[in-house]
This record gives sequence, structure tokens and C-alpha cells, in this order.
Amino acid sequence: MPAQFHPATERMLANFRYDHLSAALQEVSRPFHDLAHRLAETLSGPEVTKALDDLWSAKNWAVVAASNAQSGEVQS
Repeated sequence: MPAQFHPATERMLANFRYDHLSAALQEVSRPFHDLAHRLAETLSGPEVTKALDDLWSAKNWAVVAASNAQSGEVQS
């Protein structure tokens, strides 16, 4: 049976889906998804939601960086 999470945690976890991304970007996003779920399953309290928020931001930047690298944008 799936774990029961606080509604705010559930909403944050939904942000970590990656099935809409290309295969290459899924490889970047998947570890963040897995870590988010591991954190939600093992920790509790409002700090978990904050941790997931920060992790989501890091995931987004990693996906942007990978996307930029795919498109050949110049990295500075």
C-alpha cells in the first residue's frame, strides 16, 4: 500500500514527474524524483515540504542545464 503523505507533500511530489520529458532529460530528472520520494517516505514535518521545494528548484536547473547542453547553447 502506498504511503500516506500530507497534502502539501503530495502536491510537491507531483512536481517531480518526468514522463513528459525527452528520454535524455528523463535521465537527468529521474534521480531527483527518486530522492524526493525517498525523503517523503522517511521524513516528516513541514521541513520535508521545504526540502522538496528546494530539491524541485535544483531539479529544474539541472534539466535546464541539460536542455541547454543538448541544444548547443554556449556555457559560461
